[in-house]
This record gives sequence, C-alpha cells and structure tokens, in this order.
Amino acid sequence: MKPLIRIGRSVIAALTIMLLTGCAGQQPLSETIHYYQAESKKPFADVVAELKVAITEYNFRITAHNRLGKVIRQREGIAFADSEAIQFCNVAEAKRIIQISPGAVRHMPCNVVIYEEGGRVIVNTRLLPVDTDNPELNRISERINGKLKAIVDFAVEE
Repeated sequence: MKPLIRIGRSVIAALTIMLLTGCAGQQPLSETIHYYQAESKKPFADVVAELKVAITEYNFRITAHNRLGKVIRQREGIAFADSEAIQFCNVAEAKRIIQISPGAVRHMPCNVVIYEEGGRVIVNTRLLPVDTDNPELNRISERINGKLKAIVDFAVEE
C-alpha cells in the first residue's frame, strides 16, 4: 500500500525551520511576582471592613468579594477558619497599563486575601512586577504597589 502523501526530507526540514522560527517570536515571561503581607490581632471582620475603606480611599473599586471560609462552613456544616479574597480595580489605571503592555492584563484585577491563622489575621496582596522590559510600566507598577502596601497597612493597623 502506497502512502497518499509523499513528503520529502527537504519539505520536512523546511516545515521544521518554519515552525521553530515561528515560535522564536514568543518571549518567555521574565517578570518576578512579589507579595506583600502583614498581620493583625484585630478581629477578622474589622480587618475586612478596614480593607474595604482603604480600597475605596485609594480610588479603586471592588469588583468581587469571595467569602470562602463562610461558604465552606455553610455548605459543609463544619467549623472552618475565616478566609476571604477581594478583587479590585481602577479602570483608568488598568486602561493605561493595557495600552502600554496588553499582556499586563494578566495582573488584573488587584487582589487581596485575608485569612485567620494561629490567632492572627493575615492580609496578603500580589504586587505588580517592576522588572519588565518597559520602564514606563515599571514606574506605574511601583506607584500602584505603594498603594497596595498602604491599603494592607491601613487594614492591619492596631
């Protein structure tokens, strides 16, 4: 039985080269993602309330609020520690960042998590990378990171 399509070695070599050169334009992400974390001995609900105030004070809008610990307690009827995640965004800043670097949308919206552990309330936020190849994007990210840290610090302040 003869093959329906006969491909010579030169065609295979040409296809291999085209495939390899086509992938060469895709650069691996070289950004480092850092986190900022602080803790408080204040009641969990107070820390969450302070976070919401700080988020709006820094001109962000809450886009989602997930009460994971509460949902698990209700659904499974078990004792489970409080844990929540709040997502928030400043649309004007997001637009500017995406115009500079469309792929930076992967860092949006901003996110803060709050959870109880060992009698403490932990607050953690993911910071924007400041080591990209784009100096303007790095400057904006540094400014936003300052706001993210201030939001966390405000919430945990005793």
